[in-house]
Amino acid sequence: MKFSDSHLLPAGLERSLRFYVTNPSPCPYLPDRKERKAFTNLAIPEADAVHNVLSQSGFRRSQSIAYRPACLRCNACRSVRVPARDFTLSRNDRKVLAKNTALVRRPVVSQATREQFRLLKTYVKSRHDNGGMSDMTYRDYVAMVGGSPVQSLIFEYRDGPDESAPLVAASITDVLRDGFSMVYTFFDPEMDTRSLGHHVILDHIRHAQEMGLPHVYLGYWVKGSPKMAYKRRYQPLEVLDGDRWRLLRDDE
Repeated sequence: MKFSDSHLLPAGLERSLRFYVTNPSPCPYLPDRKERKAFTNLAIPEADAVHNVLSQSGFRRSQSIAYRPACLRCNACRSVRVPARDFTLSRNDRKVLAKNTALVRRPVVSQATREQFRLLKTYVKSRHDNGGMSDMTYRDYVAMVGGSPVQSLIFEYRDGPDESAPLVAASITDVLRDGFSMVYTFFDPEMDTRSLGHHVILDHIRHAQEMGLPHVYLGYWVKGSPKMAYKRRYQPLEVLDGDRWRLLRDDE
């Protein structure tokens, strides 16, 4: 079904792109609720420019599709991003970085490898065994990684300086004009004590600071969802409120 709820769409793009809405389906974050998504195809000329505008308007990317929540009578899913220039490490952040000083980040072209896929399957089986990615095949992963029409990298994290060092974490990351958008992160679930997921986000923020990029986009935060509660630890945190970004308040 074509989507025309203009308050969710970036000014100017609603006329140049076709937006559609999915049928309602069970919400993965809040029980007894249904979700809908507005989406459009990014496999177009000037995809990077369009993707930048859409990202600033709360859209996320999955392969060649940009989407954002379009639920009836619910806006619990809120787009959040870290203003990298203002971010300061907490005591716990420093502990996590200290535990992972041996990790080496390597940006690689957005191309699937069997090694990445094995790590992803281990992660999904441990953390999201009943989720939509539990039956993902290597061919699916190739499509997931290689289907990006925009500038995207895979940040690999190896446990040592050698290229053959074990791959323990990875993040599929889009490179925007104003920062990094973390599309999907996975890591070795057996290394719980090293807080690898936390480290990868901290490292993206640190890398954005080094590159002079103002933001790291973390996707959606959902108040009341335990799955999303971790995003509040990155302070300050900005939330998209209507068509403007503002700091997320402590009482929200």
